[in-house]
Amino acid sequence: MPDLLTSVADGVLTLTFNRPDLFNAMSDEMSSAFAAEVESVSARDDVRAVVVTGAGGAFSAGADISGEDAHLRFDVRALDRANRMVRAVVSCPVPVLAAVNGVAAGVGCSVALAADLVVASSSASFLLAFSRIGLMPDGGSSLLVAASIGRARALRMALLAEPLTATAAYDAGLVSHVVDDASFDETVATLAARLAAGPPLAFAATKKAINAATLGPLEDALERERTGQTVLLRTADVAEGMRAFTERRRPVFRGE
Repeated sequence: MPDLLTSVADGVLTLTFNRPDLFNAMSDEMSSAFAAEVESVSARDDVRAVVVTGAGGAFSAGADISGEDAHLRFDVRALDRANRMVRAVVSCPVPVLAAVNGVAAGVGCSVALAADLVVASSSASFLLAFSRIGLMPDGGSSLLVAASIGRARALRMALLAEPLTATAAYDAGLVSHVVDDASFDETVATLAARLAAGPPLAFAATKKAINAATLGPLEDALERERTGQTVLLRTADVAEGMRAFTERRRPVFRGE
């Protein structure tokens, strides 16, 4: 099975992260395929809305850092793929709905929050877990989170790596909807159909205007994150953090 499932029905393009055994951690192939699919929407006349979700019980656990060689495999190219995904979602001319059916962590959280509507199941959660392995937020999350919930809460999420439940995320203004698990699929389908039937030119203009007003510094944020993360990826702390993650133990950071 491919890492990314795609389908189109009634004007809705559904993209499903499909690595449920790894909580839909982002492989290189998944990231590239996702960005390409969203980028293609501007040249298609059969897509009026996009839904992004995850297979199984997770939306996405973020970058795949499993395996003993993770600190060698994860490099600036992974950052570029993450940034490409976020840029594609933000600049997509049709509405993008993130159907967050479980944990959305790391770059998975970034992609979800880049969407225009974020519908979270009651069992979902949002987590900026970067500091747990000695990294900083990326994928635009340093801006996307702060733009939604403010500096204090954004720093709490980023520095303490504390997950937000779906209800807490809604109360903080991070997501647009919270839905009971039992009615989650129905609600997502109803909203997607409503978006697909809406005025495409007005939707495109609305996205552009609101994103300009709230996410104007996105390119600067992506570049700052790329620069900072590139430096951090060379440190012993990150190597230790990734080893500790694989070995399921608490890392010992030495500031090196």
